[in-house]
Amino acid sequence: MITGHLQEKSGRYYMVLNLYIDGKWKPKWITTKLPVKGNKKKAEAMLRETISKYEAMEAEEKGKTGDDILFSDYMLKWLELMRSSVEDTTFTSYRYIVKDGVAPFFAEKGVTLLDLRPKDIQEYYEYLMVERNNSAVTVRRHHANIRKALQHAVKADIILSNPADKVEKPKPKPYRASFYNADDLNVLFSTAKGTRLELPILIAAHYGLRRSEVLGLKWDAVNFTQNTISICHIVSEAKDDQGNSYLVQKDRAKNKSSLRTLPLMQQIRDALLQAKDSQKMYAKVCGREYCKEYKEYIFVDELGHILNPGYLTQAFPNFLEKHGLKRIRFHDLRHSCASLLLANGVSMKAIQEWLGHSNFATTANLYAHLEYESKLEAARAISSKLTHVLGPDTGTPEKKVQRKQKERPLKEKGDTIKEKEPLEIPTQLL
Repeated sequence: MITGHLQEKSGRYYMVLNLYIDGKWKPKWITTKLPVKGNKKKAEAMLRETISKYEAMEAEEKGKTGDDILFSDYMLKWLELMRSSVEDTTFTSYRYIVKDGVAPFFAEKGVTLLDLRPKDIQEYYEYLMVERNNSAVTVRRHHANIRKALQHAVKADIILSNPADKVEKPKPKPYRASFYNADDLNVLFSTAKGTRLELPILIAAHYGLRRSEVLGLKWDAVNFTQNTISICHIVSEAKDDQGNSYLVQKDRAKNKSSLRTLPLMQQIRDALLQAKDSQKMYAKVCGREYCKEYKEYIFVDELGHILNPGYLTQAFPNFLEKHGLKRIRFHDLRHSCASLLLANGVSMKAIQEWLGHSNFATTANLYAHLEYESKLEAARAISSKLTHVLGPDTGTPEKKVQRKQKERPLKEKGDTIKEKEPLEIPTQLL
């Protein structure tokens, strides 16, 4: 099974085939001679035709159908199939799982795709948890990749059933997100004032945006007339085959629900206008040295270069440590926003829409414990208000019974039982 993808270079489409030569996967570049503009479908057709020709040549040369392919080799071929069908950031994760984990482990075992059994996969998961000390969440990500690859083999009639379906996945521990309360956030805002991190922190905490959504904000997404801010563009980071990082800029969000328009709060409006004036000033002062490539973006440095996602990930915890503040991740500002909304009576459904979660279950699973804590607060509030009527709480019902039994004197022979006195109704209830 030969795989390949299209690559743009010098304004033309190139076909990049992944060929297994002398025990190693090597890319083969073939020009389509087609300009990029208006020729994507033609280039894709040429790619499919070229792959078919190379597969026919490979089958003729080897004289076999590939039924004895090693599972490790199959995973590498499947990985290349995924290159053109998933986002760059997703493919970066897939590549790490397959090339750093699955492929080396099963290559050493020498297990073929047809001979792969559930016990082989279970052994790999045990290796991840014991030898590499990976969490259950990480192991489940590996499982997702293995199962998806094997499902492709089932659909291609290479194997009859998916052995990954019979493997027991480890159960992850319940996740409790870290967050700042209102007092913590106000201290953070005050400490960050005047720094490069001030505006990213303000927007992430007020709107609960993901890192990619914060850095993806453009000036045309902010309507200062209608006082709205739209989340419709992302800036993230991926890695190429050599491990080099590059920016991914897309006019979309994580999912369809993530595309949303929110009201522009006054404090954020003021901060954005100030940032806009600062950008104009830096552009004027720096002149030709100022980078104009990212002038439509809100988050750029003093020379006009877009802020890198890795910068926020590293600079934010360093900033907290420097100023003696509680350590959280930049993403935890999103959780802090959700906890504040919940504490102020905002419904889970409204929080789902505010945060841009694709379904209600995601929101409920993340913040159910916070919702219960808010109910406890409500119970305490009601209890404290009613103590003047019912009296202070003196313990559980069982303890109250035991206490009364101790206080009541034992009845002697001949004692008469006095008639119960009428219950006094507190004047507050009359």
